[in-house]
Order: sequence, then structure tokens, then C-alpha cells
Amino acid sequence: MSSAYAMIFMSALLSAVGGCAGGPPSPELDVMEVTFPVALDEVKTAVADVLTEGGYTVDQDDAGNLTTGMRQEIRSPWNGLLRWRFGVGKNRVEARVIPQDDHTTRLRLQVFHREKDGLFDSWEMAETPLPQSAANEIRLIKNALRLL
Repeated sequence: MSSAYAMIFMSALLSAVGGCAGGPPSPELDVMEVTFPVALDEVKTAVADVLTEGGYTVDQDDAGNLTTGMRQEIRSPWNGLLRWRFGVGKNRVEARVIPQDDHTTRLRLQVFHREKDGLFDSWEMAETPLPQSAANEIRLIKNALRLL
């Protein structure tokens, strides 16, 4: 009888430990796709301006892609330490601007957010904070294009 209790105890213990063995769930992608009734050049300019004002350095290529480096959190020489070593979160953005016709442009904007809990932890993908989210960036781009 005691071996039956031992087997039940061991199976309950293994199922409890096995349920906790998985890592944290991966965050959903922070992506938005929007079509604007505006010409391609105006959308590219608005996207670059909004991202630059948000603390990003923006690079454009000929294919319609806009990419950024990591967002500048504070304007000081210590920004590098905050962003790369001591910080708890960092963001970068990729935007694809595609012309639909002469007066319509499609924008696909994705925000990548990484964070860590402490000085000696590693950076992991995480959910984007609201002020830097793709939805907020789209809202700021609409404001810049005067579409709201």
C-alpha cells in the first residue's frame, strides 16, 4: 500500500514540476499596417520626423524601408550605459512604406522591445510599453499628416 502512495505522490510531484518547467510566453508582435490617403513622400517624411522626435536615429533605403537604431532614452553621455547595460528596456523600429497609387500609401510599422530585470540578466523580447507602441507611433504619424 505504501508503494501505491509513493507512486501517487511522485506522479503528482512530477506533474507539478513539469507544469512549471516552461519558459515565459513569448510576447505578441507589435505590428500595425495602415493605408493613408497621402502621397508616398509625405508619409516617408512624416514617419522619419516622428521617429526622430521620439529619440530614434532613422536610416532609409531605396526600397521604402525605414529602420532605426535603439531609442535614445536620455540626452547625456550616460545614455549608452543606460541603454546597453543598466537599462530595463530598449526599443527599435522597422517601417515599410509602399505606394498603392499616386495618392495612397501603405505603411507597415513594427516595434521591437527588449528588456531585462537586473544588471546581470540577459536581454529578452517583451511587450512594448504604451508610449513606444506601434499603435501610438501610428497615431503620432496621423497627427503629423493631419489625418485625425
